Amino acid sequence: MVSSLRHRRFQSPTRGPRGHHPGVFGLANALAREGRLSPDEYAIWRTSNDWYDDHFPNPSEADPSVYDPALNPGAAAWFRPTATEALARVAPYLRILRAHGVPCVRLESASPGRIVYADAYQVVALPPQAQGRT
Repeated sequence: MVSSLRHRRFQSPTRGPRGHHPGVFGLANALAREGRLSPDEYAIWRTSNDWYDDHFPNPSEADPSVYDPALNPGAAAWFRPTATEALARVAPYLRILRAHGVPCVRLESASPGRIVYADAYQVVALPPQAQGRT
């Protein structure tokens, strides 16, 4: 059961304009912002985002510097292995991305990097290649 002890992240396989791999929420949010979602997809996206907003801490609200590119270059959020309900609720986002041809890969790691933020559901970690620059 090693995989159950691994952190999980869903992200673009390619770097975005800011040099990092956008996560599943950022990818779906971009589709919504660009007006590319159907009414049904928009309703699913909005309901899903509302659930996360109501049940999931926002690392940036707890620590506004957590994603600061100068202080924490490459910082990325990973689901904790125990965040089962939050993980289960990623599926609608993945279906929307797939329907729009937006690639999204699942990463797993027992050690996602140096932790700069943690709560009951997630960690924000610096990837190993960024740790030497902080």
